[in-house]
Amino acid sequence: MGNLAVDTALTQSNDGTFTATLSRDWEIWGPNGGYMAAFALEAARETSGRARPANATVHFLGVASFDAPIEVTTTMQRSTRQATSVHVRIDQLGKPILAAMVWAVDMGIDGLEHADAPLPPVPRWHDLATISERIAAEPHATPSRHAFWQNFEQRPTTWLGAEAWEQRELGPAHYEDWLRFAAPPAPDEWAQAARLLLLVDLGAWPAVGRRHRTEEWMAPSIDVSCEFHHLDPSDQWCLLQGTSPAARDGLIGSHQQVWNERGTLVASGISHLLCRRVG
Repeated sequence: MGNLAVDTALTQSNDGTFTATLSRDWEIWGPNGGYMAAFALEAARETSGRARPANATVHFLGVASFDAPIEVTTTMQRSTRQATSVHVRIDQLGKPILAAMVWAVDMGIDGLEHADAPLPPVPRWHDLATISERIAAEPHATPSRHAFWQNFEQRPTTWLGAEAWEQRELGPAHYEDWLRFAAPPAPDEWAQAARLLLLVDLGAWPAVGRRHRTEEWMAPSIDVSCEFHHLDPSDQWCLLQGTSPAARDGLIGSHQQVWNERGTLVASGISHLLCRRVG
């Protein structure tokens, strides 16, 4: 089990760049994209000095390895009285891994307010069984082999079961799941934003599995963009909703929204996946 805040710690080098070591606790098709994006947020925090991120847009340029450290370089693009834009680049052994743009802002900025995205009418997390409980109750179900999923407690709003999943009737690309990170609550707003960014990056592929039979395919993210609406480090249970409105020419588009258990929309975003055949 990993701790995202601990596993994205950076060490500053003499030349102003940062280095970090990757944790295998976040492995799924290699290091998870949302995990790698969290390093970009941490670097933007260090560079901007602001209280919280407003958004992050990330392009995934290559798959990192767990066998070598990464190098993180930041450039301050612009800084105003209330906001700072930071460009972040991650490389490993001379290979580009990720490029990101992050806007960071101060807390308590005066402005307009509204909340027009209510929590969907789904069961609350405490009324649902965990995936572990559901798997234990099925003789033919097996846990995921990816270490990544051990970082969460999950309570999906619907469940077909292992055998029924294989025979499922395909429908809309729509996915809803209550998730809680297994590690303690996030220590601050930046760490909470990293958790939400990871969830937004996570929501696309499970939704695609409701629309297509995906056993012969994998589809890593090539980009993710996330807006942070409400950052409360004490939030734990979050409802992740992922949808995919269109897929064509090897690309899968997706929209994600995340609510806390009080029904507040805390983050939303989009991501693009690039299809590859397995094997």
